[in-house]
Amino acid sequence: MKPTDLRGVLRYIPRFREKTFVIAIDGVIVTDDVFPNLLLDIAVLRSLNIRVVLVHGASHQVGLLAAERGVTASNLDGTGITDAQTLQIALTAANRLTHEILEGLSASDLRAACTNAVIAHPLGIIGGVDHLFTGKVERLDTELLQTLLSQGIIPLVPPLGFDGEGKTFRVNSDSIACALAEQLKAVKLIYVTAYDGLQIDDSLLRQTLATELKQRLANGATFSNGLQSKARHAVVASEAGVPRVHIINGRFDECLLSEVFSNEGIGTLIYANEYQQIRRALKKDIRSLLALTKNSVAAQELMKRTRTEIERQIGDYYLFEIDKNPVACVALHLYPEQDQGELAFLYVSPSHENQGIGRKLIQFVEDKARELGLAELITLSTQAFSYFMTKGGYSEGGPENLPPNRRDRYDISGRNSKVLVKRLKN
Repeated sequence: MKPTDLRGVLRYIPRFREKTFVIAIDGVIVTDDVFPNLLLDIAVLRSLNIRVVLVHGASHQVGLLAAERGVTASNLDGTGITDAQTLQIALTAANRLTHEILEGLSASDLRAACTNAVIAHPLGIIGGVDHLFTGKVERLDTELLQTLLSQGIIPLVPPLGFDGEGKTFRVNSDSIACALAEQLKAVKLIYVTAYDGLQIDDSLLRQTLATELKQRLANGATFSNGLQSKARHAVVASEAGVPRVHIINGRFDECLLSEVFSNEGIGTLIYANEYQQIRRALKKDIRSLLALTKNSVAAQELMKRTRTEIERQIGDYYLFEIDKNPVACVALHLYPEQDQGELAFLYVSPSHENQGIGRKLIQFVEDKARELGLAELITLSTQAFSYFMTKGGYSEGGPENLPPNRRDRYDISGRNSKVLVKRLKN
């Protein structure tokens, strides 16, 4: 599905209408040539009545401005020490970026307002070191933000915070976005970076449970693209109740639409446990089953099934869903007289391969068969038999292991599939 495919987008609209997205954009993306395209994506979100809050970073601009002035910034991203000179550079850089973003939003016919909604206090002395003008979020003026959102105005939040005495502090934009997502009860927190997502040893982490990411961080995982801060705040946001955190590459055309309105996405998704679900298929799912497996049937990996055949046995079919969208399927056909079950129609979308989904479905069918007291599972395969043997614990059998009526269909099909068998009880 192309992200601009209206039919694909329509599936998501009921879930996201009148919901809040917090989008945190790194400063390097704001000055990139692709930034106007990102603003068009935001315009699409607003046209669908999705509430948007924008946060921007400025570390890239702080570094450039410091070099231009011939000084060394004490800290770029608002996590280390911010001395008085660096604070002034950060103020100039942030204000310039805010102005550029407001100009871009105006060009896209979007109303926006820069806010002083971040109330901050000094980060203080940590490990004996005074962090001077570095601050952290104390609270947010959510009433102000909700008022703007209710009027269709996009709040724009710079990486700065203010205390009750009017003092300004440099605050890390990742932490601001995390706090906003939590307190505004956002359904998505999206970090827009110059990288494809979280990478470990040059391998992109496409999706992960928040608990798994937390464990990786605890074990000292280092992300090769330096997105440690975003990884940590993704975990914090997830634990605070934000259902989905995305880390994406803002230089990818239609990056927001591709991430939000497709099963596959383009970056890294951090999610809670309810993200995945295996459920029994319904009649209304037959179209999805046929569409999902179409290419595999054409490649003769799966046996062709008609709509009528599936409908006749619809109770045997199961879907593996991600965000309520099917990405894999399997069937368990029963032969009670022979005390056998057949694992069939196992398929995983190419975009979700190598994530353990196939093994989960094999285990799911096996558990179901055991619950039903079956003695044996069979499965037939023309191309994936080695997978079933190595991953599922199946052994090679023969046509003689099939129930009589299944043997008849096996002979008629002419597929000459390998027959694999797994004993469930002695």
